[in-house]
Amino acid sequence: MNEETTQPKLRKTATPAEVVDSKPNLTNPSASASASASVSSLRPLIVGDTDAPQPIEIMISDRNPDAVFSGGGMSFLTGSRTAKFSYGYSSFKGKRSSMEDFYETRISEVDGQMVAFFGVYDGHGGSRTAEYLKNNLFKNLSSHPDFINDTKTAIVEVFRQTDEAFLDEDKGQQKDAGSTASTAVLLGDRLLVANVGDSRVVASRAGSAIPLSIDHKPDRSDERQRIEEAGGFVIWAGTWRVGGVLAVSRAFGDKLLKPYVVAEPEIQEEEIDGVDFIIIASDGLWNVISNKDAVAMVQDLTDAEAASRKLIGEAFARGSSDNITCVIVRFENS
Repeated sequence: MNEETTQPKLRKTATPAEVVDSKPNLTNPSASASASASVSSLRPLIVGDTDAPQPIEIMISDRNPDAVFSGGGMSFLTGSRTAKFSYGYSSFKGKRSSMEDFYETRISEVDGQMVAFFGVYDGHGGSRTAEYLKNNLFKNLSSHPDFINDTKTAIVEVFRQTDEAFLDEDKGQQKDAGSTASTAVLLGDRLLVANVGDSRVVASRAGSAIPLSIDHKPDRSDERQRIEEAGGFVIWAGTWRVGGVLAVSRAFGDKLLKPYVVAEPEIQEEEIDGVDFIIIASDGLWNVISNKDAVAMVQDLTDAEAASRKLIGEAFARGSSDNITCVIVRFENS
């Protein structure tokens, strides 16, 4: 199961025994049983904070695969204004027989600057591509020589290189596998969202839902044109699919559908000032909850973890049949 690599607070879980009227009791984190935990004494690390203690982790290995795993933390970013932010995440297998979603929360110093990175990876054909992204995407990005000075170029190059590295490692696998990736990088005053596939990032500005990514679906006119110009085709097979197989037009992995399915991200940059919070989630949430509804449901919840759990619970109650993963980042500008 996924572990965040920054300074989390206690992770809580909800078990099937807590499901009432087909809806998990997710809106109150204190109501959850603790089937697994990761506790760290590491304070939020700020530039110049040389006395930050090393993390102490406590792991409990008895984990319920049907539980909702959630947690969160808080930290600061320094730009022209100091931004305090908190984050929370929840991940739930839901009605699927296996869990193919992964998530990532990282806070790290890169070339003297504090960087926060959040990602949701929704695997298909198995979990190995999504897990590979969790383990390698930010590591590769933070190692890029131009990450700080030319972040957009670094993101595009690293997404492509990470895809190529995964495909090379995956050569021995007979079954094809792939994954979406929706990521948000916080760097100084900037928020950079990079998206591949149909996971999604939505921002709240003064209560309004602002999409920061557009789903990569085969029936998008520009995506269909790109696929057909590369020699591929899109047909209806229950839904629009690339080659009659894949219901997303961009993804990591999927070696049998190259070069039609690519890992080239679309990137959108925003100023953090004026953004109340962002929601990064897999399509298990967005298939049943609109951008507007998602923002409205959690805009009054200041606890990012509780907000993520509320959205997971609502998606499940509305009949989501997929894995559901959600990361929420709330900003307090000063």
